[in-house]
Amino acid sequence: MHRKKHESDMFVLGTIHPFRKTHRSFFGKLSQEFRLVTSDRQSWRILVFSMLNVFCTGCLLMWCSSTNSMALTAYTYLTIFDLFSLITCLLSSWVAMKKPSQLFSFGFKRLEVLAVFASTVLVQLGALFILKESVERFVEQPEVHTGRLLVGTFVALFFNLLTLLSVKNKPFVYVSEAASTSWLQEHVADLSRSLCGIIPGLSSVLLPRMNPFVLINVAGALSLSITYMLIEINNYNAVDTASAVAIGLMIFGTMYPMSVYSGKVLLQTTPSHVIGQLDKLLREVSTLEGVLEVRNEHFWTVGFGSLAGSVHVRIRRDANEQMVLAHVTNRLFTLVSTLTVQIFKDDWIRPSLMAEALPASTLRPSDYGGLSSFVPPPPKPSEDINRLTSTPFKPSSPPPEFSFNTPGRHVHPVVLPNTQPQRPYGMGIGMNLGMGAGMPSSQGFRTALGAAPQRFGSIPVPSQYSQYRP
Repeated sequence: MHRKKHESDMFVLGTIHPFRKTHRSFFGKLSQEFRLVTSDRQSWRILVFSMLNVFCTGCLLMWCSSTNSMALTAYTYLTIFDLFSLITCLLSSWVAMKKPSQLFSFGFKRLEVLAVFASTVLVQLGALFILKESVERFVEQPEVHTGRLLVGTFVALFFNLLTLLSVKNKPFVYVSEAASTSWLQEHVADLSRSLCGIIPGLSSVLLPRMNPFVLINVAGALSLSITYMLIEINNYNAVDTASAVAIGLMIFGTMYPMSVYSGKVLLQTTPSHVIGQLDKLLREVSTLEGVLEVRNEHFWTVGFGSLAGSVHVRIRRDANEQMVLAHVTNRLFTLVSTLTVQIFKDDWIRPSLMAEALPASTLRPSDYGGLSSFVPPPPKPSEDINRLTSTPFKPSSPPPEFSFNTPGRHVHPVVLPNTQPQRPYGMGIGMNLGMGAGMPSSQGFRTALGAAPQRFGSIPVPSQYSQYRP
């Protein structure tokens, strides 16, 4: 007894749980992913520039407060945008290291799209805040101190250009090339063409369109330099507010096309620049051997430069599924990196299923074997059919008052008996010269007014026919 109890205690103490899940805290998972990102050398460069950006942004905000310049504050928002772009670049390197999982079958490419969209929208909100503050400043313009205005402008310009040229930000580079041009780029493009006509060597930098981030930094620094000179020479403090409005409009106009493009990617729309190529490929697929129809096609952008799609292909019953699948995938894979193709063969309608859908009075597919199996539809009752016209009566509808061969409304119908036997080859109407025309005995003359009364009479015969009387 004591031995059995000891063995049971040992069994309880020695229980093994091989499938127990390890619960890791949020900070533990974050530190693990951070170690994964920092394993790359490029990520360390991004982290160094991020720390320098935080330091530079803090200095610029203090100089904005000391100079009381709204234009310098608007230009500092570009430095804050550089910090967002560095975070997006770091997230892009982490996405490149992660592989698709069962929960995220397309990977984590949409995270960098979301980061670009959030960065551009936040900067546009900052530009709207600048415009709102500038409108209030037009009512009561404070004095602007120019002690550190020019220094802050060149420090911000130098650091922004250094960040743009030193760190290769793939998401923002792709968006800046794929999105539509801003109004600032369109105006500068006209000047660039004229300038490149004089100096052809600048065409590689200014054409076909200038980098929007470099352009807005240079335009903002130029606006601040003009503001500094006008305040120093003529003490025009209102120029600072006007320069802030100009910088805010340039920021909003530059970031808006990028927000629209990244927003369309998040909405899983088909990119407009690949619609023509997709239509051409689908026409080629529909002409492949064995393909009958291509339908339910849907293509969307998963990430920047990554197109996904699904399509249903109906093929002949005698076609090879694997061969058709290989040809379709080979045609579409040149443009669509993640493709799902559903192949199904043409299935004819079964006779049993088709017979159930047919009405009872029609022939079924099994009845076409011979004439012996033909079953005509049941005839309609004879009392509802007029043998003269072969059309059914409609007792519910009264006859028209004025019509040919129809008695009037207040005239009693007359039915004459038929005394002459009906000829077998006749049309069912006997002719009696003595008594006039009569109907066959098997059917009386009927009108739509109801049953005819049993009245018999004679019709007056003209004098020229009196010799034929019996």
